[in-house]
Amino acid sequence: MQRVCLALPTMRSCPGTIVDLAEEAAYAVETFGVEVHLLVLDTTEGADFAKNADAVAALAPSPGVSVHHLGNEAQRAFFLDVARRSGGADPELLLDLMLPQAVAYGSCVNRIFLGAAALGCTSAHLRNDDFDYRVVDGEKTFPIHHELLSIGKPAGEAVAGVARSELDPADADRPVMLVSASFMGELNVDIGEINELDPEVYRDLVRLWTPRVWTREQQDAMVEISFKGAEPETFDRDDSVLGVPDIWDVYMCNVAIDHRGYEVLPLVPALRTIGSDYALLHALVHAELPAVIHRRHIVNYYTPERRVGAGFVSYQLRFVKMLLSMLYLYPVYGQMIDLGRGLLDERHELRVEPILGLVRSTFDLDRDVNEQCLDEVDRCYRALGGKYAELADVVAGQRQQLLDEAREDAVRWAVLIEAWAPMVAAARERGLGAVGTAG
Repeated sequence: MQRVCLALPTMRSCPGTIVDLAEEAAYAVETFGVEVHLLVLDTTEGADFAKNADAVAALAPSPGVSVHHLGNEAQRAFFLDVARRSGGADPELLLDLMLPQAVAYGSCVNRIFLGAAALGCTSAHLRNDDFDYRVVDGEKTFPIHHELLSIGKPAGEAVAGVARSELDPADADRPVMLVSASFMGELNVDIGEINELDPEVYRDLVRLWTPRVWTREQQDAMVEISFKGAEPETFDRDDSVLGVPDIWDVYMCNVAIDHRGYEVLPLVPALRTIGSDYALLHALVHAELPAVIHRRHIVNYYTPERRVGAGFVSYQLRFVKMLLSMLYLYPVYGQMIDLGRGLLDERHELRVEPILGLVRSTFDLDRDVNEQCLDEVDRCYRALGGKYAELADVVAGQRQQLLDEAREDAVRWAVLIEAWAPMVAAARERGLGAVGTAG
């Protein structure tokens, strides 16, 4: 029986989301006859963790669905054990790459990947804690429907499960390692308020996210589509297309990935950096592997803590770090495009060696670009005034730290890439039973 991991990493109280995911898991079992492991990796503490735990405990038993809710202590024990079993020279460093003290979006998804390996799953189906399912005619539109029609199958077989195919017949034997849709609702990066305050400042800031080697026209075109997701068009639940997708058509919080992808390449374990969890998607897309893109978009919404006080400052610093991270990520992505199918081995699976080489080649890049980026960020925030001017002071006070962290994130990624295969093997051998709570 096919065994899949429906996963939710969370750092906040989200009992309603847990209930929704349990419903999606039950739908998957009923519709496709699969075994679903609902994995909730929870880094909350105290009352928030208790709310999530109560939601898990209150779930009605559902045949074919096992629920695993792991808090900080359970995760630390599991990942340290995996690091030690992997034979790595520095298990504590590997643990820090997987479960750092700071917020790390790539790390939380990497923990999902090792959890899925430990559970013996063949695919991971990723959701987030700040989304809703789109409801059509009174029914939730579960993305897992399209995901399970295609994920892991040879593309020639997946044709039967899609509405349209743009598949090159020569690619029929290549596996579908990626199924995704987008999102609707609020921007997936919480900078909409900047656009409301000053559209020109918004454009200047978002332009800092674009490749510096592009023309101004190319950058402006990217600004127009960045962070906006899908239009709220009339929904056709059966609309799906098989082919080589555009990177703009995939969204990390509404995606299924085959184990032959995530067991080869981990995500960037960047500290306090949004957008650091897309590297694997870039690799799969730029290697020209077939994928399925559908329209069961999720509905994105903002949680209030990122708009005021310390939460506002923390989130905006993650945005600034994202801008700085592109100095190290865009060269990797660009060379992935150049390599194309050269990223794949004879089994049509990712080759890690060329990717590791690309990452290492970025360590000594000139940081002048990032110095200029911070100068421009400072100008933009001060132009907005108010809390953004105060934020500019915070960024200025952390300037050297931010520059150093951006480079160090690339180094940390290379370390994890090199250690990843032994860690996956160790997780698979160990299993999750000793720390997971099954329901």
